[in-house]
Parts: sequence; C-alpha cells; structure tokens
Amino acid sequence: MKGIVPPDPVGGISQQHYAVVYVPGRSRKRFSANCVTLYSTEEEAISASNPDKKYFAAKVLGPSKSSEGQILYYLTTWL
Repeated sequence: MKGIVPPDPVGGISQQHYAVVYVPGRSRKRFSANCVTLYSTEEEAISASNPDKKYFAAKVLGPSKSSEGQILYYLTTWL
C-alpha cells in the first residue's frame, strides 16, 4: 500500500482491525497507537464511537513502526 510504513518486524504482520480512533478531525490518514482502540467487530467499533467527542469508528491497518520508533495504524476506511 503506497505511503504506508512496513510492518514492525518484531510485532509481526500488519492486519486489518476495526477500531475507534480519537482525532480532532477526519483529515488524518495515520494514527499513533495511543489514539486507537481495537475492537473485534465492526458493530462494536461503531457502537463505541462518539463523534461529538471526536471518537470515530474506522477500519485500520497496523500496527507498524515508524522510522522514529512510534507504533502507527493507518486508515483504511471510516465506518
């Protein structure tokens, strides 16, 4: 996938996850791991979201490690 950092070799292969992401707006395409809460299903992520408080449901790819050593998740799609 263009523009995405390769998976973290220690953590294994990046995978798709359902998540709730805390962000000020929906313009970002990558998120620090501390802003992402993973869920088992799409329904759980959607029910846990709260757009009024800036918690948005999404499908993300990760985790991967940035060149600075930060753990990141990348947006696949907003739910």
